[in-house]
Amino acid sequence: MLMRQFRKPRLLIVGCGDIGLRLAALAQPRFRVIALTSSPQRMQTLRQAGIVPMLGNLDDANSLWRLAGVAHWVAMLAPPPAIGVDDARSARLAAVLRRGMIGAGPDRPLRVVYASTSGVYGDCAGAEVPETRPPQPQTDRAHRRMAAESHWRRLGRVAHVRLGILRIPGIYDGRLRSPAQRLRQGLPALRAEDDVYTNHIHADDLARITLLALFRAAPNRLYHASDGSRIKMGDYLDLAARLYGLPAPTRVAREQAQASGLSPMALSFMSESRLLDNTRLLGELGVLLRYPEVELGLQSGH
Repeated sequence: MLMRQFRKPRLLIVGCGDIGLRLAALAQPRFRVIALTSSPQRMQTLRQAGIVPMLGNLDDANSLWRLAGVAHWVAMLAPPPAIGVDDARSARLAAVLRRGMIGAGPDRPLRVVYASTSGVYGDCAGAEVPETRPPQPQTDRAHRRMAAESHWRRLGRVAHVRLGILRIPGIYDGRLRSPAQRLRQGLPALRAEDDVYTNHIHADDLARITLLALFRAAPNRLYHASDGSRIKMGDYLDLAARLYGLPAPTRVAREQAQASGLSPMALSFMSESRLLDNTRLLGELGVLLRYPEVELGLQSGH
């Protein structure tokens, strides 16, 4: 058993939070899973999940040298820093991975998936958005993601690297990531004439998409990691309220929403409207979504 474990290829997960743990559970039959963590207190939790923890911090280049060559399969799920318009974390990690490509070749490429965001498109006025649409980031957060994509694309142009980029919308599930708490807080939604189209992906489906992208993503290729829902934000919240037996949110004008106690991040989401086309995800990666509609995912219980 021990020898079989060491013969498994190694998958490095950077940013092993909820999605990383779901990805690890899916990957463990085929991979020896390693996770970078900056918290010594979290190492035992990772071990209990069958993951080999490595201590390091994306904000400290000197702590990352051990990652060079540790794995030829990498899922970069960690977010950029909270300020600025660049992502030095991605730049540092990409540089370390490039230095550690000993043994990489046509039959053993370095395979990387970077988890980006659909926020890089900015407001599209409710239009259908394919991966070929030019990004127009409108927030510092989106600019940081665009900078991160640029760092990873540079690595993806190196010989024997296969990079896939996932542009991810709102992640939800039927438990901690559901809108139930928002509904209990009584926060409003936009009235129909001001409302925006939002896009969603269930956390379980996102973990499966990430694993499939490691195997199937074409080099330097973008994919929308989004389900097939076509729903506005207020209607999504109304649906959740019905399913959970909670009061539906009050509908207000956009000007009223800005004075309602919603966070700046929530308000930024309410200012951008788009419909992500997931044809490439379904066709090229062959993804079969467990939760193609948000109603199914909200009732999943996990």
